[in-house]
Amino acid sequence: MVTFVATPIGNLGDITLRALDALREADVVFCEDTRHSLKLLNYYEIKKPLVSCHKFNELAAAEKLAELAAAGKNIAVVTDAGTPVISDPGNLLVNVLRERGIQYTLAPGACAFVAALVLSGFPADKFAFLGFLRGKRGEKLAFLRDYADFAGTLIFYSAPQDVEADVALLHEAFGDREACAVREITKVHESCEYFALAGGLSGEKRGEYVLLVKGAEKRENPLNLLSEREHIAHYVARGMSEKEALKAAAKDRGVSKSELYKFTIKEKGE
Repeated sequence: MVTFVATPIGNLGDITLRALDALREADVVFCEDTRHSLKLLNYYEIKKPLVSCHKFNELAAAEKLAELAAAGKNIAVVTDAGTPVISDPGNLLVNVLRERGIQYTLAPGACAFVAALVLSGFPADKFAFLGFLRGKRGEKLAFLRDYADFAGTLIFYSAPQDVEADVALLHEAFGDREACAVREITKVHESCEYFALAGGLSGEKRGEYVLLVKGAEKRENPLNLLSEREHIAHYVARGMSEKEALKAAAKDRGVSKSELYKFTIKEKGE
C-alpha cells in the first residue's frame, strides 16, 4: 500500500493519528527533502529509510516506488509541508500508480491555502487556488487575466523574494482590490495582513506567503441603463420576436417577464 501523508505546515503537533500510523507502518518513506522530513520523524521517534523524491527526479522516484509497492512494501509519501501534490511533487506518482493498478490512499491533514482561506475571512463558497505564479512576466500576466472576471476568492502562493512583484502583477491584472497576505501559518508569528493591491504589501518580507484576492464585482449590464421599452426594442432590432426580446430583457434585468409585459403594449395613438 502507498499512502500519501499530509504533514504539518508549521506546528509539528498538526499531524493526524492516521498519518503517524502510516509513517510508523511504512517500510520506506519517500520525501521531498530527506533532511526536512528527518526532523519530523525524529520528533515522533520514527526511524525509517528515506528516499528523495522531488520535482527533478520524480520520474525515476516513481519507478522505484512502483517497484517497491508491487513487491508488497508499505510506502509513505511526504513533502516538506502540507499535502503532497498541492504545489508539490506527487501528481506524477499518483498517475504511475493508477496506470499500473497499484493501490494507494491519502492520510489527509494540513494544507496551507485552506488554512489561509479560513484565517482571511474572505468568501469561501467559491474560490480558485492558483498556486505559485510561474513563467515569464508576460506569461504570468496572461494567466492572471483569464481569472479577471472570476467572482470567487483567488488564492496564490508566493515566496518572500517574489511577493512584491507578484502583488504588482495582481494589481495590473485585476485592478485595485482588497487582498490579504497570510504567513507563518500555525507558527508563533502567524499573521494576516489586509491591504489594497494598489498600495502593495508593506513591511519586511519574510516567510512563505499565501496571497488572497477578493473576486471580481458583478458588472452592470449596459443594456440595463436603457429604458424598459428601449431594452426590449434592442433585441427586436437584432431579429428576435417580441416574446423572445421580452424574455431576454427580463433575464438581463433580473425581473419576471410579467413586469416588463406592459412595455410591449402600444399606447393609443402610436
